Amino acid sequence: MIARGEEPSRIRVSVVRFAPGARNAWHAHSVGQTVHVTEASGSSRHARESYRDPPGDTIHTPPGEWHWHGATPDRFMTHLAMWDAPAEGPETEWGALVTDAEYRGER
Repeated sequence: MIARGEEPSRIRVSVVRFAPGARNAWHAHSVGQTVHVTEASGSSRHARESYRDPPGDTIHTPPGEWHWHGATPDRFMTHLAMWDAPAEGPETEWGALVTDAEYRGER
């Protein structure tokens, strides 16, 4: 984590780097999240849509929306992940690992 706000700020900022083909698990942020892609292209999938995220793209995920992030099969991907911690309770709820079929965009 590169920034962790102190009250009254509750901002969190992390640099996340994915190896080719890597992705995290399904998850939801209680107060939402913004991701800014800084290097290469990535993939993200929200409950209903998938995206290709080129460098410079900024993606906002609303509070409670299930999604995941990852690199494309052949390139590393780096992004800044920014979110606020809630006043109480967990910041993130983690779910199941992303399957190969989900990663490929199959429903």
